[in-house]
Amino acid sequence: MNKPAILRVLVWGLILSLIVTGCTPAAKKEEPPIAAAKDELILAVGSEPEAGFDPTTGWGRYGSPLFQSTLLKRNAEMKIVNDLATGYEVSGDGTAWTVKLRNDAKFSDGKPVTAADVQYTFETASQNGSIIDLTNMKSVEAPDDATVKFTLKEPQSTFLTLLVQTGIVPKHAHGKDYAQKPVGSGPYKLVQWDRGQQVIVEANPDYYGPKPFFKKLTFLFVNEDAAYAAAKAGKVDAAYIPASFSKQPVAGMRVEAVHTVDNRGIVFPYVRSGSVTKNGIPIGNDVTADIAIRKAVNTAIDRKALVQGVLEGHGTPAYTINDGLPWWNPQTVTPDADVEGAKKLLAEAGWKDADGEGIVEKGALKARFPLIYPAGDVTRQSLALAVADMLKPVGIQVSVEGKSWDDIKKLMHSSAVMMGWGSNDPLEMYNVYSSKYRGIEYYNNGYYSNPAVDAWMDKALRATKEEDAWEFWKKAQWDGTTGVSAQGDAPWAWLVNIDHLYLVKDKLDIGKQRIHPHGHGWPVTDNIEEWKWKN
Repeated sequence: MNKPAILRVLVWGLILSLIVTGCTPAAKKEEPPIAAAKDELILAVGSEPEAGFDPTTGWGRYGSPLFQSTLLKRNAEMKIVNDLATGYEVSGDGTAWTVKLRNDAKFSDGKPVTAADVQYTFETASQNGSIIDLTNMKSVEAPDDATVKFTLKEPQSTFLTLLVQTGIVPKHAHGKDYAQKPVGSGPYKLVQWDRGQQVIVEANPDYYGPKPFFKKLTFLFVNEDAAYAAAKAGKVDAAYIPASFSKQPVAGMRVEAVHTVDNRGIVFPYVRSGSVTKNGIPIGNDVTADIAIRKAVNTAIDRKALVQGVLEGHGTPAYTINDGLPWWNPQTVTPDADVEGAKKLLAEAGWKDADGEGIVEKGALKARFPLIYPAGDVTRQSLALAVADMLKPVGIQVSVEGKSWDDIKKLMHSSAVMMGWGSNDPLEMYNVYSSKYRGIEYYNNGYYSNPAVDAWMDKALRATKEEDAWEFWKKAQWDGTTGVSAQGDAPWAWLVNIDHLYLVKDKLDIGKQRIHPHGHGWPVTDNIEEWKWKN
């Protein structure tokens, strides 16, 4: 990448910092923060769940449900370990899952957790039509108090993730007010919820797992500016902060950077223009439908410069929707920041700057397209503007526009969009790339389709062992001939994975964090039982 382009990226990073923090005089030396109570924590680590704390409607999907237990969970190495379950078996054809339960688990009201509660939880979640996709579950039964049998319509390796993400609710105490007053068998129980302000929780004395060090947690619901101010004043023990605050030291606290799959990337309209949805919304873009354009964009972008200039160094270059996860294919990492290579790709495909105006063209078609982002999201704005700058020397003109989500819905099938995804569930890859999900909500909004990719993903879904499925997910990304990554069809230009940044008291040990998903929920608390004060 040439020096002017690098400088422009750094300028956009500075603009992002100034937008968020404002210009302030040099800070005075901070006094040491106020000491926290030995067995209590005050946290500002995530937003308030407006819908409440009901796992059957989605609470806990992007982080620990905290108040509820799950059948299984993933450890820091992303390996499956038991929680409420003592083990599980899958039938040879992959359609019958039998889970055995521990016999010492109790809900916070003292009543035992039984297979009937698990059955009720999954039946209720399947009927709620929530983000928990149980459409492939044919039935769930409880032959006895310690056994649950799930029957699937067809094999589904990702059903394992539903056993990891779905908190179990009590059949006897799950009513219309449950989301506001949850009862569960997790490490903590809810004591008080002041909407718009805070949630106070206490350790569950009946919890069967490792007893939490901290007896009381207070979660504050404040914006990032207020969270940072509270950290500076010594009023919180941990606070989620944006990258723009990371270079401003706070006495008595350190910055913890957690790697994530909280990614940002550009999804391209994959098909040519000319068709519309059933609601009359245009589909396709003749420029981005050309694979040479998509590959040139992927080749020219300097991902490391984006990490340094926009994210203040707190992130990693992104190449897929699932970088670093067990089903990620490392062969998807391709060289970038190669302007000359991008020019060559375009020239070989017939794109040339015939009139000398700096924009390549192919026949009557000029290499220009809109790139839209959600207005108000300064990180996506800065990424979009930086990318547009990087593509100018290649001869591709990108017009960057901030739009409301209502407008984006009308434009996202015909315009490139700066999107964000990131889940510890491989099913997300299926939803984003499967031809079955073309035009469905925000999933495959570019209308990507590749029969070979569909076949690999179908094999991954129908595998009876998670490890076998991983190999098929990897091949869907790149099998040596085709795939969803930049070497293949390049329906996306993935840019960065954003580190989740937390200001943490120097003596507070938050344990080993696993790779965080997209920024919903409170994923930093997944291992809350491990948190403690250091000596």
